[in-house]
Amino acid sequence: MSPSSSPSSPSRKTDRSTRISPDEEPAQGATQGRINTDVGNDESATGSQDDDRFHETKSVWYLIALTICLGGLQVAWAVELSNGTPYLLSLGLSKSLMALVWIAGPITGTLVQPYVGMLSDNCRVPWGKRKPFVLGGAAATSLAYMFLAWIREIVGGFLSLFGADPQSEGVKTVIIIVAVIWIYVLDVAVNTVQASIRAFILDCTPSHQQEAANSMASRVVGLGNIIGYIAGGINLPRYVWFFGSSQFKDLCAIASIALCSTVLFSTTVIRERNPQLDGRPAEDRLGLISFFVKIFAAIKRLPPQIYKVCVVQFFAWVGFFPMLFYTSSYIGDIYVQPFLEENPHMTPAELDELYERATRTGTHALLIFAITSLTTNVVLPFFIDPTYDTHSAAHMAPNQNRGIDDDDTSGIRKWIKRLVIPGFTLRRAWMFSHILFAVSMISTLFARTIEAATALIGLIGITWALTLWAPWAIISAEISRRQVMYQARKQQLSHITQAVAERNQQITSNASSREGHPQDHEPEPDQGGVILGIHNMAIASPQMIATLGSSVIFRFFQKPRGVPGDYSYSIVLASGGLFVLFAAYLVHKIEDDMSIPPEAADLYTAEEGEASTDLHSPVRKRSINQPRASLEQATIARNSSFGAGLEY
Repeated sequence: MSPSSSPSSPSRKTDRSTRISPDEEPAQGATQGRINTDVGNDESATGSQDDDRFHETKSVWYLIALTICLGGLQVAWAVELSNGTPYLLSLGLSKSLMALVWIAGPITGTLVQPYVGMLSDNCRVPWGKRKPFVLGGAAATSLAYMFLAWIREIVGGFLSLFGADPQSEGVKTVIIIVAVIWIYVLDVAVNTVQASIRAFILDCTPSHQQEAANSMASRVVGLGNIIGYIAGGINLPRYVWFFGSSQFKDLCAIASIALCSTVLFSTTVIRERNPQLDGRPAEDRLGLISFFVKIFAAIKRLPPQIYKVCVVQFFAWVGFFPMLFYTSSYIGDIYVQPFLEENPHMTPAELDELYERATRTGTHALLIFAITSLTTNVVLPFFIDPTYDTHSAAHMAPNQNRGIDDDDTSGIRKWIKRLVIPGFTLRRAWMFSHILFAVSMISTLFARTIEAATALIGLIGITWALTLWAPWAIISAEISRRQVMYQARKQQLSHITQAVAERNQQITSNASSREGHPQDHEPEPDQGGVILGIHNMAIASPQMIATLGSSVIFRFFQKPRGVPGDYSYSIVLASGGLFVLFAAYLVHKIEDDMSIPPEAADLYTAEEGEASTDLHSPVRKRSINQPRASLEQATIARNSSFGAGLEY
């Protein structure tokens, strides 16, 4: 049992800016396997007690309850990624126009997610600043999916009231136009719920468990992918005919149920911190101009490490976007080639039936991709040499560190420690995964069988696992490091002013005024909603380049639906692989060392010690350097955290 997931030994991390008396420390020895006490706890508490509760070490059950909503969201994403393109093509949209339709995702992701992040940062609803956006986004996503699934019946039935023939070309054109509009509505809703869920997870997880929460989130996303792709590979109308008469209708119903149920579970079970304790926001209303001003100002303030991650994501997602949206169609085109060569004059009904089988075959390849990704998320962390998460041990209470030492004598701990490959850091693994992706995508130009193409798609599941893990881990580590540095500088200036005030009581007022100096020259780091929104802009904006580039390639290399010899999807995937290869070079520039300067660590340690007790007891003070210096201990703590899901 890992310290981060053990309900039997909760630790307490005191708020860095608020002094908590020893009387307020929560009792030890919570029942085994029980979700932390703040889950669904309705008792009222003071602001300091509320802050203290949200710094306690959380159990693995808490992390599962917190992140399970991402699994439901991923089921919804899987439906759009695996069946969105075939569905639009079945409506009569050409490949080149269809590529332009998918620009809806990048546009909405670039604008909606940071805007939602800022709005939720300023939200002051008593039951949480993220939950209103999570619930509203989930409801809107479900509504958009069900409208798209029944768009032929809704639009055709409405126009038939005015005498229009549902099978006429005019009605089909209107259906395509309305479908494109609702694709934009769907992407706005999905990006709203995704931005708010990511910020929700960040806010409700203690700083020393951000790595564990991101790992659990990646596992849950992998499970959501598997569920979505399994559903897409089954002939659903045969088994769940009551949801609808077509595969897409049934998938939309399943996605809506999965999303709404998991979101309701997470938001009901997990108690979010009352944002009213933070006071009124600096700006009640966020206009369009002020939004862009704040975003560009926040981009300029990005630390170099986070900026490098964003640059890597920018180039990598030029290649990831085609892989996500065109994989099932790429596999499907390989599947239909022999049938089209044998019978190039199929009827429209026969083509629809053939391409539906092809879509299910492509979804099977995505299932292999999802299984590979989940397996990588579970297994690979045991082999990674820890760098970005070694600071997490610094936030463990002394009794937890002793627990790790005791467990170190057991055979399982020694075996886990031997698995670590020296020098195989998370950054290097991320870089190698980009190279693997580039080689696999370029190889699609030569794969002409379902088995070979499926193997290539399965391999890039390794890349996808690290894409869901590495950038979030690096950003979380840098945010935590920035917070420590900020508090250390603030504490240093505070000590200086206090020393001046003690020597000369006549300048006490001046010293007090200068206590605000750190805030003037050392502004508090941006909140999670803003930083995650900027990171998502780095993910979403390059997708517009990928979409436009894909449209150009389709324009020159595509063939009409039902005509054999169309390999345009392979060209699009291979072109994206070249961008990811350049992203691999950029990963090399990211630093592995996330250490804190000794002077900052000493100041922060002193502040943590003062905050944890009013008595100057050396036993209650914690050291940052000592846990950081022990990489072996950090490795055990880290692998225990990642392995927590297996222990249950």
